[in-house]
This record gives sequence, C-alpha cells and structure tokens, in this order.
Amino acid sequence: MSRIHEALKKAAQERHAQMAERSNGVAVDLTSEGLTHSVVPESLPLDPRTDAVNGRDRTLLRFEEFLKKCQRPAWNLPPGASVFAADRTDHVGAEKFRTLRSRLYQIQATRPLRKLLVTSSLPEEGKTFTVANLAQSIVRQPERRVLLIDADLRSSRLHRMFGAPEKPGLSDYLRGDADEFAVMQVGPQGNLCLIPGGDDVTNPSELLHSERMRQFLDKMAQVFDWVILDSPPALAVHDASMLADMCDGVMFVVRAGSTDFQLAEKASLEFREKNLLGVVLNRVDRHESYGTYYYGYSPEKAAPGEKGAQ
Repeated sequence: MSRIHEALKKAAQERHAQMAERSNGVAVDLTSEGLTHSVVPESLPLDPRTDAVNGRDRTLLRFEEFLKKCQRPAWNLPPGASVFAADRTDHVGAEKFRTLRSRLYQIQATRPLRKLLVTSSLPEEGKTFTVANLAQSIVRQPERRVLLIDADLRSSRLHRMFGAPEKPGLSDYLRGDADEFAVMQVGPQGNLCLIPGGDDVTNPSELLHSERMRQFLDKMAQVFDWVILDSPPALAVHDASMLADMCDGVMFVVRAGSTDFQLAEKASLEFREKNLLGVVLNRVDRHESYGTYYYGYSPEKAAPGEKGAQ
C-alpha cells in the first residue's frame, strides 16, 4: 500500500499548497486531464489481448451477434468531455490516459482482470470523467471491446459524458423490467457500449448486491475485453465495497489539491483486501507533470463531467 499512501499524501500536500497560494492571491491552474498514478511497477511486460473463454474468433463472433440485438441511440458528445475529441488541440491529457491504459494491461498480464471498478472517497473527484476517457483510450486500439456500466444508481451521470439517453438502464435490468439488450447502448464506433443508470429506485443497494448483478457481470466479461463500473463514492454509501467483491480490481480516484488525505486514506483502506490496483491522481497541477510541455486549462473549458463528475 506504500504507493497508494504516497499518492494520497501528495494529494493532501497539493491541497494545502493551493490554499497557501490562494491566500497570497496567486491563481492556481489545474487540469482534469492531469493524471498521475501509482498503479503497477514499470518493469512488467505489456501483453497483447488474450481471450481464454472460447478463443478469439468465437468470442468476436459472439460479440457481433450480441450487438445486433442492442440499442443504437444517437450520442451527442458534449464539447470538452473527451480528451480524444477531434477538435482538441492538446495531447497531454490523451497521453495520460494511454499511459493509464498501458499500466492496466501490465496488470492484466499477471492476473485475471476484466471487471474493473472505479471509485473515489467523495463526490466530484473526477471518477466519471476518468471512467469515460479510460474507456475511449482502450477502444482506440484494434479489436478492443469495452462495456461501461453506471452503477451509481443514486446519482447517475455517466450517460452525460456521451450525450446518451439515461434510461432504460441498469436499475431496470436488475428489477427485471428490461433485458440486457434493451438497456445496452452501442456507441458510434461499435466497440464501446454503455449501460446507463436507468430509472430511479428506492432500493439501489439491494439491487446492486444481488446474484442477478453478479451473474450479469460474469456474463458480460465473456463478451467484452473490459467491463468498467462507475460506482458511487466509497464514503457516502457501501455500494462500492459490495461491488468490489464482484470485480477483478478496484481503481481509486483522488482529486489533487482537494481530496482530504485522511478521508481518502480511510476510504482506500476499505479496498485493501479487495484487489485494489492503485490510485489515479486527478487534476494535477501542470507544474507537477510536464512543465512547459503541459497545456493550459481554464474553468471556461471544463466539460460538464470535469468539475461535477463523481
């Protein structure tokens, strides 16, 4: 846990530094795409995509047959929501997500890793923004297939990152009101799919912590290369901890200069025995990353999910 401790400590230090700078009237320039991480050792080899379920050709065929039954609504990606958008003139944010992608593949070369849970200690630390852009970095590789699931049934926001319909979604499937084909949306490129949160429910914890949810994740892991869940914040409710038991790994998002160190440490300890992969440090000060090669950022450029993402 030493790397996680160091990342959390760094976030706390940056938060205190920001407070000191603001008190002196100094403007602090942060970026949502400034990610640093303490995920895995650098020395592990990068492994090509493998499929141990039924072989690559059969799995690809099954995926194509599966998509024929799914929904294909129009997505209207909000400006600035993706660091990979064609109109973006900067490249550092995209490179950060490519690096994070590579680190996850390094882990996957050493252990089973298809179902990934992404959480944070509190709301508005950038986990939804991280989930959406990590998925986009993965599907930019040939023959990679990703399913995103909005598992925050109390405050569903992942669909906003793609300008996608909010329902039907996961809650409708877990209640038995819709099947997997009705709730799954296929993106324009065909290899990125989304299951939004769906209709509001009064019993989100019971629905998430169910055998139907567990079986669904196991089934989707046979069809997709990655199944990535955007979960509720860990300190707010117990949902993330329950979902972690159903996933192969947990990634923890910390907002630099904002997340309280003690709260983040307390939340991360919840996942110590639940395949915690490491920490993504979000909104890193540009001077702590690429220096003069880093690009500028201003609040006016923030995407809807950048400052309000959970």
